[in-house]
Amino acid sequence: MLDEFIIKRQSEFPFASGDLSKLLRDISLAAKIIHREVNKAGLVDILGVTDNTNVHGETVKKLDEFANTQLLNALQVSGKCCGIASEEEEDFVVVDNEVSKEAKYVVLFDPLDGSSNIDVNVSIGTIFSIYRRVSESGPCRLSDLLQKGAKQVAAGYIIYGSSTMMVYSTGHGVNGFTLDPSIGEFCLSHPNIRIPEFAKTYSINQGQFLLLADGLKQYINYCQETDAATGRPYSMRYIGSFVADFHRNLINGGIFIYPASTKNPEGKLRLLYECNPLAYIAEQAGGKATTGQERILDIEPLTLHQRTPIYIGSAGMVQQAEAFLNPTAE
Repeated sequence: MLDEFIIKRQSEFPFASGDLSKLLRDISLAAKIIHREVNKAGLVDILGVTDNTNVHGETVKKLDEFANTQLLNALQVSGKCCGIASEEEEDFVVVDNEVSKEAKYVVLFDPLDGSSNIDVNVSIGTIFSIYRRVSESGPCRLSDLLQKGAKQVAAGYIIYGSSTMMVYSTGHGVNGFTLDPSIGEFCLSHPNIRIPEFAKTYSINQGQFLLLADGLKQYINYCQETDAATGRPYSMRYIGSFVADFHRNLINGGIFIYPASTKNPEGKLRLLYECNPLAYIAEQAGGKATTGQERILDIEPLTLHQRTPIYIGSAGMVQQAEAFLNPTAE
């Protein structure tokens, strides 16, 4: 069971006091509620869009809004975090009560990654990230949230697919738990996940090929060439939900690429809500995550909704891609 596993591993947490364990359990509870609604989509009025637009100028889906509300409610009630940032919210939320003001942690999340796929029954997910605050006490400050990904004390995701899984790390490897609906509990199903160093799958929106840098075009051509020694051509698999593409590659190996392009010169995925937590998971599983130029977890964030290119997955494949992007690098 997830709760038992978290409690047994509590001594591994920095500054162990039980607060981080409680946050992880609160997130898992919110995930169960979201799972319930995802599985009823099409039977109740949860599909489609709202009348709202988020900070990115995107129309908010009903299930997006529901997931965001459930996570905010669970974390605000917990008393174990002093601040929350959501991809759906323009600014961060200060948890304004006497207990939470002295809490040690902040939580950032993407409530429902891949929400453009909600209405067509494709796998979607929740991504979360937990940091120890840098301010000593009092209300949460922006600086508590704008920390490098390397400072994360825990990160993970919940994927709502053929089964619902929670995958997370506290810096001591990666473990996956599958929700058993008959008992309403996450059960350990994927202990000590390790991503293969090489595989035969690459994930990219190849429809954007003409907008890509020359080095990346050359890498894609390399993936498509026939070469028995390296098992090429590789298979191109692209779901369009970052968390779903990442999960497949985490289990089976592969590389996911959402690069800079002439259309999105800074990339499109959000550093704090998507890239940092999944980069943390990738590294803990033996993989790698970079912008093509630098390690994702070393980026100093400047804004809550900062975007970045990302190359993430099997370490050997990410290194191959970097070699094409930086042909003169020693």
